[in-house]
Amino acid sequence: MKSLLAACLLASAIALPTASFAEEAAHVKPVTDYVTANVKPWLSDPAVIEAVKKSNEAHAKTDYFQIKEMDDAWKESKGGEPMAALMANDLSTFLKAKRSEAGDVITEAFVMDAAGLNVGQTDGTGDYFQGDEAKWQKTYAAGPDAIFIDEVEEDGGKNIAQASLSISDGGKAIGAITIGIDVDKLK
Repeated sequence: MKSLLAACLLASAIALPTASFAEEAAHVKPVTDYVTANVKPWLSDPAVIEAVKKSNEAHAKTDYFQIKEMDDAWKESKGGEPMAALMANDLSTFLKAKRSEAGDVITEAFVMDAAGLNVGQTDGTGDYFQGDEAKWQKTYAAGPDAIFIDEVEEDGGKNIAQASLSISDGGKAIGAITIGIDVDKLK
């Protein structure tokens, strides 16, 4: 009896991660399809391209220590300056309009430059520097056509997957965007 119980527990422990992985992976295709059809077209809009290029130019000679200093100031501000100024810029206004047009599907959006620094956003972020995270590393750093769909996480009663895409100009990645997608709204 004990060996049967042990075998059942072992079998369920092995099967559980597989089922969980299959459920999580099920969101990748619908999220990819959604962002390809509904987000990628507006990544070539001049509002996006020009803002990213301007930020890239401003940060072209920024070193790691300067980035860390800016990121620390961002975290300490807790939604004040410099976050408030960035959230009021033209790109942030553009992103907020796109989120509104998407209904409840898009929960957030933020654009990053070639250094992984935020350029525009719909909502506050915990940090200014995204370059140490998969959302930037698996898109901008991967090339001009990269799309990365992260795992689904529960956030305020919603099942959210972050979809990140490279922003490109002239066939070259110049930045990236991360979009929060309410996966339940895609069903």
